[in-house]
Parts: sequence; C-alpha cells; structure tokens
Amino acid sequence: MILAFDIGGSRIRAAAWDGRLQPLGEVPTPAQDKAAFAAAIAGFAKGRAASGIAISIAGVVDPVTGVGKVANIPAIDGLALGPALQEATGLPVMVLNDADCFALAEAGHGAGKGHGTVFGVVLGTGVGGGLVIGGRVVTGEGGYAGEWGHGPVIRGEFAFQCGCGQVGCIDPIGGARGLERLHRKRTAMVLDSEAIIAEWLAGDAEAGKTMALWRELVSGPLAMVVNVVGADVVPVGGGLSRAPGLVTWLDEAVRAGILRRTTAPLLVPAVCGADAGLLGAAIAGQAAWG
Repeated sequence: MILAFDIGGSRIRAAAWDGRLQPLGEVPTPAQDKAAFAAAIAGFAKGRAASGIAISIAGVVDPVTGVGKVANIPAIDGLALGPALQEATGLPVMVLNDADCFALAEAGHGAGKGHGTVFGVVLGTGVGGGLVIGGRVVTGEGGYAGEWGHGPVIRGEFAFQCGCGQVGCIDPIGGARGLERLHRKRTAMVLDSEAIIAEWLAGDAEAGKTMALWRELVSGPLAMVVNVVGADVVPVGGGLSRAPGLVTWLDEAVRAGILRRTTAPLLVPAVCGADAGLLGAAIAGQAAWG
C-alpha cells in the first residue's frame, strides 16, 4: 500500500493506494510550522502498513539534493522534505511537483493512457507542465523539466514581469490571472477570467480580441515544446481548461504550429480531475516501492 498526499497552501489531502485510491480525509496545511506539518503527515501514516509515502506539492524539488522550493508553504520552503518526513514517519518518502503528478495521472489513467510521450499542461492560476516518457516522469537537472511557463519568450507590451524574476515568460499571461492581465492591458477594464470567457462565448468583440491574443501568445511556445519533446498527446487541466471549447480552440492553433501534420486532436481535456495529484503521486510510489 502507498500513502499518497496532495498538499496545497491551505489543505492536505490523503489517500491510500492499493490499485485504487481510497480517500483518507484532509486537514488544514500547517503552512508556518515545520513540526506541525510533519505531525500532520505522520498522523495519517500512524497504524497503517504502508510501503512508502508519495507527495504531490506545488513546488519544485531538486532530485539530487531533495531540497524543495515551495513558495506557498514557508514552513517547508528550502527544506529537504523527504528526509524530514521519513524521520517523522519511519517510511520512505518521495516528493514530486504537482504538475508532474498531474502528467503521471493522465498518462497512466487519463487522457494520455496508451501513449508513449505525454506532456501534461496545467492552465490554472498560472501555467504548469509535466513530461512523462514511457510511463516515467522526467524531472531533469534541478527538477525543472516540464516548466514550459518560464523563459523570456514574449517581447513588447505584453512581456510582463514573472514571479521567477524574468520578463516575458508564459506564466504571467497563460493562466487565469494572466488572461485578466492581458484584458486589463488591452482595454483598461478589470474583469475576472470567468467573466472574460463568458463574454467571449457570448460574442463580445473586446473579449474575443483578448482571447485571440491569449491564444496567439500561448500556442506558439506550446507548439515549440511539442516539437522538442515529441509529445503524442497533451492533456490539459486547470481552471481555464474547463471553459467550453477552449482546449479544442487552442489545439487548432498549436497543431498549426508543429512540424507533424495531423488532423487528430493533440491537446485534449484532462480527465482525472481533482484527484490527479493523489493519483500521480500514488503511481510514482507504486513504481518505486511496488
């Protein structure tokens, strides 16, 4: 049995995996207290005969040092979380990026099932990604493989400052907050992403121009990623992906920009939903500990 955890800034969700997910409940995330954080994980492990603990977290973990960058949970930011939790629980622990877990879940049990190379894309508050080849997630040097949202690829008036310190990344414009930023820059109107999308779907001209700009800015870099990694399929998740028709609309633009000519969909809606983090962590744990 694998104990899987999906850890966000506000909640810790837990499940047991023995070939299927069995929810174990959730608790608030002790974001400021390292000892309380370890105790929360240990509380779920107590009395359970598990092979190991696999964790999905909104951060990047260096695969060599085990040190994580977890901006939304200060208690564990800069900590080698795996060894710390292993000491608290007595079980082997692996910690994975949440977008990598999303990609693993979609590759193993979702929209990417049966495909050899799966690039998972998350269009949420920001932009995330994970690469799975032959059923194994590719983390790369420093743990940053799949992070297509970062790198100075945009020039001109829509090149915004990114949280990573660079200017012109996809992350500040590709997610929900980015769509709002684009619309505000274009029109001086302050609308949330849901309202922009609703107006676009209703035929509003200004919302349509913002959405067309968003697609143009996002599709080119994503097409380049597809060319580089040779993805068979690109499952798309996150809040923006749930807008009716958006994934299909973006897919058309991405396929127009790749070298491989295909009329079959490349970008497809993800299917694993809210359990993707837990499921991906469990798949990684099963691969490591059987």
